[in-house]
Amino acid sequence: MSNEANIISKVWSFANVLRDDGVSYGDYLEQLTYLLFLKMVDEFAKPPYFRNINVPEGCDWETLKSKRGAELETHYNKVLKELSKNKGILGQIFTKSQNKIQDPAKLHKIIDMVDKEKWSMMGADLKGKIYEGLLEKNAEDTKSGAGQYFTPRALIKAMVACVQPEPMKTIIDPACGTGGFFLASYDYITKHDELNREQKEFLKNKTFYGNEIVANTRRLCLMNMFLHNIGEIDGETFISSADALVADEGKRYDYVLANPPFGKKSSMTITNEEGEQEKEDLVYNRQDFWVTTSNKQLNFLQHIRTLLKETGQAAVVLPDNVLFEGGAGEIVREQLLQTTELHTILRLPTGIFYRPGVKANVLFFDNRPGAKDPWTKEIWIYDYRTNVHHTLKKKPMTMNDLEDFIQCYNPANRNDRTETWSENNPDGRWRKFTYEEILERDKTNLDIFWIKDKSLTDLDNLPDPDLLANEIIENIEAGLESFKEIMLTLNGDSE
Repeated sequence: MSNEANIISKVWSFANVLRDDGVSYGDYLEQLTYLLFLKMVDEFAKPPYFRNINVPEGCDWETLKSKRGAELETHYNKVLKELSKNKGILGQIFTKSQNKIQDPAKLHKIIDMVDKEKWSMMGADLKGKIYEGLLEKNAEDTKSGAGQYFTPRALIKAMVACVQPEPMKTIIDPACGTGGFFLASYDYITKHDELNREQKEFLKNKTFYGNEIVANTRRLCLMNMFLHNIGEIDGETFISSADALVADEGKRYDYVLANPPFGKKSSMTITNEEGEQEKEDLVYNRQDFWVTTSNKQLNFLQHIRTLLKETGQAAVVLPDNVLFEGGAGEIVREQLLQTTELHTILRLPTGIFYRPGVKANVLFFDNRPGAKDPWTKEIWIYDYRTNVHHTLKKKPMTMNDLEDFIQCYNPANRNDRTETWSENNPDGRWRKFTYEEILERDKTNLDIFWIKDKSLTDLDNLPDPDLLANEIIENIEAGLESFKEIMLTLNGDSE
């Protein structure tokens, strides 16, 4: 067994031991994050680094490692509390931290496992692989709800391959979850460019920015990036805990890559005059928005457009309702076509997200300076939904599945594209629509499909029963989501 496989299997075997004790992957991941971080702080303070990292007295790795039993538990709790008061990334990682491992003997075993490895010497690839693996496992654990912060990695890589981020440019994800878009961009830039010293420094400390309002998810993201060698252990944190939609901070970026949270309404809980709690739609009054709405996705789309530099590029995962909804949705689509070049839409299949019942698309658009005529001249749509069947476990979507889309997209020169759809090939997945054709559609509807659904016509070649069953469930759940929203609107209440 290679050293790499050995470490991975050790880290995993603990996850399984703890699960029997009722400790979830998420809780294990959290504790591992604290311990790994402390151990790496300890390694960085010694040769060959000699970094002076400000850890409060008694909170160092050596002291923690020497404790046993009840004393270990008390000491560990104290360390977590003290470190949460620190500045920079260190404090951010320990914000609201708690010990979730009740058995001190098991806690000591994990400390011992972490202690035996030299993490700072280990390649970022390996550390990253271990951590990403745990994040994915955590996302699969449906009860924890962590799946909503995890975008399928194949999809992220395909989006990055189309956008082709360059060195010395800035990247923001206003709903960054555990940092998938950052890491894929980091990998892309390091693989495709021979970086000089200045470019390496910029990539490590000045490229990535994001928002994540959930403290635990933000912690996992910071750790994930740190293990991949992004950011400094004692540096400033580049991931804000603020709600990205509240205000325009004024900074502009070269790229926005994001999968904003699903769930339609933005709401906040208030206490009314009778002292009862009620939810109120959260409407963001922003001068830079085209329209005021409580629809979260439309707000994210408007916010993302604001974040872009005049020549900035965006690739964003958004649910179907953004493509067809009337009212505010129509205004946002018209403005998007006018002020940016919305050049590509990828229709995604069901069965790829950890949150079920989601039908989504990727919108690729480039910002442009103000002009009289609309910037969008034609929109290319790739239908990777009709007659495509995926499930998370048996038939997950892989990078290979998206290879044809990337070739059609033609990142090297996206002005030179060829349709695969034609009168003679009505099942071609890649088709172009002109701005005029789109305008003629009711409400500037971008929810366009043309391929015949085989399950309606070809009863001899149906997919496996379990794939079909999955799709039926997905469709029912998607329908339920929409129906809930209608009910909430009728009742004048929000989720």
